[in-house]
Amino acid sequence: MSEDLLLTFRSPPLPFFIESNRLTYRAGEEHPNRTNLGVFDLLFVNEGSLHVAEDNRKWTLEPGDVLILRPDRWHYSTKPCEEDTVFDWIHFQTVGAWEETEGSQNGSLRGDYYTYAIRLPKQMKLTYPDEAKAIFSQLHEAAKSSSPGAFWDRQQRFLHLLQMLDEGWRSDAAKAAVSVAERAAAYLKLNYRSSISNTMLSEVLQLHTNYITRCMTEVFDCTPQQYLLYYRLDQAKLLLIKTDWTIARVAEETGFRQTPHFSRLFASHTGMPPLKFRKRFTT
Repeated sequence: MSEDLLLTFRSPPLPFFIESNRLTYRAGEEHPNRTNLGVFDLLFVNEGSLHVAEDNRKWTLEPGDVLILRPDRWHYSTKPCEEDTVFDWIHFQTVGAWEETEGSQNGSLRGDYYTYAIRLPKQMKLTYPDEAKAIFSQLHEAAKSSSPGAFWDRQQRFLHLLQMLDEGWRSDAAKAAVSVAERAAAYLKLNYRSSISNTMLSEVLQLHTNYITRCMTEVFDCTPQQYLLYYRLDQAKLLLIKTDWTIARVAEETGFRQTPHFSRLFASHTGMPPLKFRKRFTT
């Protein structure tokens, strides 16, 4: 992965598809010179070589390579194509938060209990280029249609492509801390009603407790037990609003063994006891 740059999008809201096409540059033709395009420009080379740059960074894209150019930078060709070059392009945008970081940096955007950090490499070579070609072809077809169904079709196919890029990077080049932290978080969210110790989590992930704690602190800024507590309390908020269950049952359903202990933690976290919280949102 060239220069190990990473684009992170916090979702929802999800990045959304705008337009796409497949182009062929003949030998001697080159990528246009543009500044502040206003949309992300995703390029995927099918055949030949494409020579492009963004500000001071330069790439030569070969078949199977993907590159994402930012909406707020200068894009230009470093030299014309030396052979016929076939490539797909997609313009997309997001109204949510996003950032670009060096691979050695810890970004500020992180997923939590209800959101997800989509992480896409700036440049990567796809493991399954034929699958990508098919997705691009389907996107181009959907982009030509103006029917209401075509909107859903192209957005879903675009998100499938983002998922493929996100998962491909995670399986091949993800930082260990991100991978471990998200595996731990997934287990905690799935089993939050049960009693989960650090030892149990260590056995499930087959990793040392200290290492898991360090990874979660780096990625989520909290320890596994803090993450579990915050998630349980958020689930308790939902139950207090959506049900008429007793406080004791809410506590039990969200993994707290003792109602007074739950009430103290809830009040400390929200600034009010559970009953007052319920009345605030249900009266």
